[in-house]
Amino acid sequence: MIKENTGPRRKLALAVSLLGMGLAGSAHADITVGVILSLTGAAASLGKPAENTVRVWPTEIGGQKVRLVMLNDNSDATEASKQASKLITEEKVDVIVGPSITPPSIAAMEVAGRNGTPIIALGGGNAIVEPQEGPRKWAFKMAAPESLSVEKAIEHMKAHKVKNAAVIAVTTSYGEGFLKAFSTQAPAAGIKITATERIGAQDVSATSQVLKVMAANPDAVYIFSFGTPGATPHIELAKRGYKGAIYQTHGVANADFLRIGGKDVEGSFMAVAPVLVAEQLAAGNPVRKPAMDYVTQYEGKYGENTRSQFGSTAWTALNWLQATVPVALKKAQPGTLEFRQALRDALEGMKEVVSPEGVFNMSAANHNGLDARGQVMVRIDGGKWKLVDDAK
Repeated sequence: MIKENTGPRRKLALAVSLLGMGLAGSAHADITVGVILSLTGAAASLGKPAENTVRVWPTEIGGQKVRLVMLNDNSDATEASKQASKLITEEKVDVIVGPSITPPSIAAMEVAGRNGTPIIALGGGNAIVEPQEGPRKWAFKMAAPESLSVEKAIEHMKAHKVKNAAVIAVTTSYGEGFLKAFSTQAPAAGIKITATERIGAQDVSATSQVLKVMAANPDAVYIFSFGTPGATPHIELAKRGYKGAIYQTHGVANADFLRIGGKDVEGSFMAVAPVLVAEQLAAGNPVRKPAMDYVTQYEGKYGENTRSQFGSTAWTALNWLQATVPVALKKAQPGTLEFRQALRDALEGMKEVVSPEGVFNMSAANHNGLDARGQVMVRIDGGKWKLVDDAK
């Protein structure tokens, strides 16, 4: 049963009761999973595929029935904090999945951590889980760390003789995290940063930033943004005739970016999760099978070429719960602090858990756990994602 409550801002409150068969004779209560997504606002193009993915989750995890409560944060950190409080105090959730982007994820993490509730954030910034202290001990996130993504892009730049690069970064913790990583790694790789411009997530024009960047005459421009806002400076660069290479982050790796960008984003590069090019992965790649399984289910329901990294993160959250809920159930029943603690500990102890996003190995110091198997270079070719051989 799905109940929707829409207001002036289309605040979505979905109470989804998934009635699976469960294990006969089980004494455990249903597992309650709270989901917070950006279904409206600047990051709506990221939240929607995650919502679609959650709707095709199985009806049980670890042999137990699942009750899902899904809320919209409107791409807003304050709203995400309120929704996290509601999920914990009113719905008594065992775990939170989401929000979709970094600032709301940080806001929800603070609430979840203070209340002893594990949170599997879908946002990309390492600030969600670092440093591992205080509320962050309850937080986990699967998107590649900025350092790993930037490292992949720099390898590609060096192979293509890029000597200098300019940066356009969104003014959020996501953009700042990538800017910090690139500012650290680029000089060591012999790449000079000739210009650094910032753009707001709500800005509808990037003319000023692009003119300053082009005046610096860089070999490449690296854009640190997410969702449709990431297309704004990219399209402006193309329209003003910029001929150098353009790099983006995994924050724009969805079909909506391709639709909005059209021919203006052709030929650009980005380091992304393997799921985006699942069919193009080598047969021996451990991520190929889970990635293909997800793509088959998702595109079978929503259409060809509708996959995105932001849908697959929601599937990875499911994979994590499938790996850890059975472990937690051995120690406590859902609906208790003891179960939430056991689930947190099980998430922290995950080893070689494979998903469409990569292979994860967690530890007390690392609540991301992704290694190089979680990033591939792609190029936009003919409106589609094309796998690029490493450093080629």
